[in-house]
Amino acid sequence: MPDTTPALVSTDWLKEHLKAPDIRIVDATWHLPDSARNAHNEYREAHIPGAVFFDIDEICDLDNPLPHMLPSAEKMSSRMQKLGIGDGNRVIVYDNSDLRSAARAWFILKTFGLWDVAILDGGFQKWKNERLDIEDIPPVPRLRHFTARFNTTKIRDLTHMLANLDHNREQVVDARAPGRFQGTDPEPRENMKSGSIPGSYNVFFKSLLNPEDGTFKSPDDIRGIFEAAGLNLKKPIVTSCGSGITAAVLMLGLYLIGHQENALYDGSWSEWGADPDTPVSQ
Repeated sequence: MPDTTPALVSTDWLKEHLKAPDIRIVDATWHLPDSARNAHNEYREAHIPGAVFFDIDEICDLDNPLPHMLPSAEKMSSRMQKLGIGDGNRVIVYDNSDLRSAARAWFILKTFGLWDVAILDGGFQKWKNERLDIEDIPPVPRLRHFTARFNTTKIRDLTHMLANLDHNREQVVDARAPGRFQGTDPEPRENMKSGSIPGSYNVFFKSLLNPEDGTFKSPDDIRGIFEAAGLNLKKPIVTSCGSGITAAVLMLGLYLIGHQENALYDGSWSEWGADPDTPVSQ
């Protein structure tokens, strides 16, 4: 049965539901490694009341050399319990990042079986611009039981992506900026090839957002953006980016337009671009 749970809530909605007993608020801010910003320190300085911090760089597979790959089901359950997120909660995720990293947490939570999760449209920037309440004291969450149910159908690995070059069953769409996709701009990580996966399409994740306030565009506009990039929305799609963060923004965009057959390449360019044997288009 298709998942049709609303994926976005407004700042007005969250203001009204801040103290609802079943609501859990999550700050999932993440910044690029060369940004000179520290998401955890920013959270300690200011966050939405009651919000806990979802550390994308820790709630992951730390044994994998690639950045923030999905954690095991056991680790996911443990971390969510400590954050006070459990079965039956409605989770609202936001970020204070130019990368809209809340979408990564939304995707992770969905992939591990938490259906009722949504993103604060416009993020912390919009919340602050509207002069809504903030605090600097982290809450002390009560332990909750979280049952992680990993949905493997939503993840792709390098083996699958290489095989897809031959059979082309899935369209690949890259969320990076056009310059990185085309290989004309440098990658933010060292020892990375420039360019893109052969045959892939480019939808810069920021194109899905309204520039004035960072909210998501209408479903009709988002559908038009994907189609204008050359994608056939009646066929399966795999999203990619630099390290699996903004690929989740495209996953959210696809969700908003009702596209169901999609998955995320978790290694993304951090894996493909570092492998000397993978082909590259420029």
